[in-house]
Amino acid sequence: MAAKKPKSPVTSAGGDVAKPRKAGSKMFAGFEEASNYLRARFNVEAVRPSHVDSGTTFRLDRMTALLERVGNPQSSFKSVHVAGSKGKGSVCEMAASCLEACGFTTGLYTSPHLIEVSERIRISQRRISPEEFVTHLGRAAAAATEVAKPHGEATYFELLTAVAFLHFAEQAVDIAIIECGLGGRNDATNVIVPEVSALTAIQLEHTQLLGSTLEEIALQKAGILKPGVQAVSVPQPASVAKVFKDEAARVGAPIGFLGDEIDYSYRFESTPDRGPHTRVVVTTKRSQFEHLAVPLKGEHQAANCGLALAILDRLRERGLETPEALVARGLERTPANGRLELVHSRPRVLVDGAHNPESIQALVRAVGAQVRYDSMVCVFGCAADKDIAGMLQALSMGADKVIFTRASESTRAADPRELNRKFADQFGKVAQTTTTVKDALNLAARAVTRDDLIIVTGSFLVAGEAKRLLMEKAGQARADATIDPNLREVKPSAIAPRPGDAPQSRSSNADAR
Repeated sequence: MAAKKPKSPVTSAGGDVAKPRKAGSKMFAGFEEASNYLRARFNVEAVRPSHVDSGTTFRLDRMTALLERVGNPQSSFKSVHVAGSKGKGSVCEMAASCLEACGFTTGLYTSPHLIEVSERIRISQRRISPEEFVTHLGRAAAAATEVAKPHGEATYFELLTAVAFLHFAEQAVDIAIIECGLGGRNDATNVIVPEVSALTAIQLEHTQLLGSTLEEIALQKAGILKPGVQAVSVPQPASVAKVFKDEAARVGAPIGFLGDEIDYSYRFESTPDRGPHTRVVVTTKRSQFEHLAVPLKGEHQAANCGLALAILDRLRERGLETPEALVARGLERTPANGRLELVHSRPRVLVDGAHNPESIQALVRAVGAQVRYDSMVCVFGCAADKDIAGMLQALSMGADKVIFTRASESTRAADPRELNRKFADQFGKVAQTTTTVKDALNLAARAVTRDDLIIVTGSFLVAGEAKRLLMEKAGQARADATIDPNLREVKPSAIAPRPGDAPQSRSSNADAR
């Protein structure tokens, strides 16, 4: 076992170290009241970076004090900590699915959610129930009240993180996969001492909060490295790798990189039973994961899959049995949740949470390589503070028709008319605009035939709203006049082939509800 992180002592007025008093529980009438309480907390995801005071928002002293009041639940289970700019969620999903297949009761904490907040907190793919959510948030809220005066008000993400830790502790998970929210060093999740730390690809993101260069951002991500805790990373640019290696040496964390200390390769192939897909190889002195099919679509997912396998290898060193055959079975079961996820089959509608130029580029490449279609219609909406020009550039390379829209609940959404103006000025292309995702879906449905493809992307909020609307439509007993009749059938799954094509492999989507 890794060395346990010492608890931060609470000092009494007289200077003596005192044991923290456990908090009680705030009583909520039900899930709605609890949800309203949570939504009223400061939420970094819902505001522009210019409105975030890093000094008061990202404070580990507050998170440490809050968790002490509820008994330090994070100390009762093993964990894996994942940080990075892109691919964190994919790595977490694949690693968790593999561990579940190996027989471990596995907690999974990710962000953001597509439709419901309960998506973020799962145990072996079962979401936290409303009753469990209310109970654990009540305890976290009471603790937050007690620590507010000396440490400041707890944030939305801090409270959710506490709920996840309480849930995993109560259910006695064997291990939990924990995704960082933002950054790493001062992220609310960085109170755990994991079995393994993992670092995904680094890119320029949240520059107002994390730094203006790749190296500055990498240093924030490397803040999750702990003394004596094994770390693994995807291949990185030389300057980023140097930051990681220097920080690992400083804190005493052994680190290995895919393609360097960890033997890693991948290849792209197409077979009648699976269609186009990628296979990866990860070998170490303990493990031989050979030619395993990557469950998520896109070449960019190869490194994410390799990192998930490297995590399993390091866990094997920590005493967790992860047989290759069971790992392969677990990969097959990885849910697609917002990652080129098919949420509708007639016409085919894919949702993807891509929200920066690199991820839009990866999306366009993945669809071009692995999905057959005649014409692509893209429903696009993004936050106003994103690299809009870069995303539009990537979008222009793949979409035959673009419909700009905005998420109904976003306070950061870019005006669809402004997106359309920039698209026309930058590329001389004509697009359409709507004020709601529902209208955009209706417009797209009228523009496609059975061999065409609709993709909804630009933000998790837009992708999630589209998924919710289509799932609600599927649950209705009769047609809703406000949804176009062309949108008729919903079959949550992975990418489906064009009608008449040979079937491709499908990832299960047990979490789509």
